[in-house]
Amino acid sequence: MGTVKQAGRQAPGDATRPASNENYLLISAFGTPAHSPLVALSKRISECGCNLAEARVSTLGNELSVLALAQGAWDAIAKLENALARLDRDGELRLAHFRTSARQPQANLLPYVVEVVAADKTGVLFQLAEFFERQNITIEQLHSTRYRAMQTGADMFSAQITIGIPNTMHIAALRDDFLEFCDGLNLDAIMDPMKF
Repeated sequence: MGTVKQAGRQAPGDATRPASNENYLLISAFGTPAHSPLVALSKRISECGCNLAEARVSTLGNELSVLALAQGAWDAIAKLENALARLDRDGELRLAHFRTSARQPQANLLPYVVEVVAADKTGVLFQLAEFFERQNITIEQLHSTRYRAMQTGADMFSAQITIGIPNTMHIAALRDDFLEFCDGLNLDAIMDPMKF
């Protein structure tokens, strides 16, 4: 009688291959808004028998950028890799992709949102990222932009950052350190728990 694999488990000889539907391909694509990378990517993902697990779309400069995470069986992901290679050769999109794995849940991280507004100056984003790195705090999501204030015409910087704070960290002390850091750089900032 043959052996039956349990769902989600690997046979001893399959150590290099994830379980049947736990294969992931991370794809980044850039194109013009007239030739949306989202349409082209989601079509190829669907045609190859994969699911679009996550996607991010944004316009940066004159380019529409898409970051997509495709999930599927090993052979479906391989088929998608070939389809993306053909799409890349067509030249309408600029593509990069590689295999990855599912994100592991981080139950020990508390999600917080940081918002910063300041007069635009070189290095603000670097200083913010460096502050969180020194504290061993992960930046989960970030959206930053530079704009001109309507009332004064001053060049401004704005950032919305989602961070993961270890649950062992003293939140009030971290908030005090962060606000003191921002005061030193003349940044207007808040740090609040993420509300779902």
